[in-house]
Amino acid sequence: MTDGRTLPRFQPRRQLGRTGFTATVLGIGDLADRSVPLEKCVATLHRAMDAGLNVLDTAPGYEDGYSEEIVGEALRHGRRQGMFVIDKVDFLDQPVTPQVEQSLRRLRLGEVDLFVFHNLSKLETWERLAAPGGGMEELERCVREGKARFRGISSHHPDVLRAALESGRCDVVMFPVGPFVHPRYVDEILPLAKAKGVGTVCFKTFGAGKLLGDTEGYGRPLQARPRGKVSSGGAETGAPALPHLGVEECVRYTLTLDPDVALLGMSFANEQDAALAAAAAFQPLSPEQLADVRQRAQRAMEGKGAVWWNP
Repeated sequence: MTDGRTLPRFQPRRQLGRTGFTATVLGIGDLADRSVPLEKCVATLHRAMDAGLNVLDTAPGYEDGYSEEIVGEALRHGRRQGMFVIDKVDFLDQPVTPQVEQSLRRLRLGEVDLFVFHNLSKLETWERLAAPGGGMEELERCVREGKARFRGISSHHPDVLRAALESGRCDVVMFPVGPFVHPRYVDEILPLAKAKGVGTVCFKTFGAGKLLGDTEGYGRPLQARPRGKVSSGGAETGAPALPHLGVEECVRYTLTLDPDVALLGMSFANEQDAALAAAAAFQPLSPEQLADVRQRAQRAMEGKGAVWWNP
């Protein structure tokens, strides 16, 4: 451990769809912050790996390649074995192979376990990629050439996810599951993926941070904060706190819905501590408790900007 703390230890628990890989319940995401030196980011990532987490997510667009550099450095010196590495194709209107090869160079890896089309959230885009000669054929060729082992999509739209799952061309799909997501993700897409043997790696447990704090997402400040009370002298006494949820109830909510992997932000030690403790102490929520968290999540999202992951 990098800080001497004893973290919970996680064991692989379930095969990730038809990949044959046995994944831990939590995955490591949101790794890049250019204000933090590379060696510190790598140490933080190693900390999560030391806790046993074995699914690792990155993308070229996360801090303009910095996330991939962090992941590549963290996996050196014998630490690649046993990790399931997910990377992404960011530009859906450009050739796939050069993007895959550029990512592999930044990672300094010969292959990754899974490449997905990133934020594939329009049905017409999926239809173009899935057409003969389209990007999915190119990604499948990358798989045959040993640049990746599996293929899939990451999406913010249930229609796209349903079409992709029905096509039989995805080994893993990534999509939102958490206290504030459209019910189709949970009621339709999650069971359909499981029925078809497709792995599920799910995000938005914390609603891009909106559920935990006063942010428009990923730490961006709110454009308009509610005004505070005005004292008798005319001075504002501070803006009132907006409703929030806690880390533990958000994690409990997502894990109760039981995706193969819940992908959580793990950029800093305090984030790891809270998320890992919540998962280690997990007890399923009752239907009544799930409904209560959903209701409070709706209040906690009000006034915090667009919810881009819901149709």
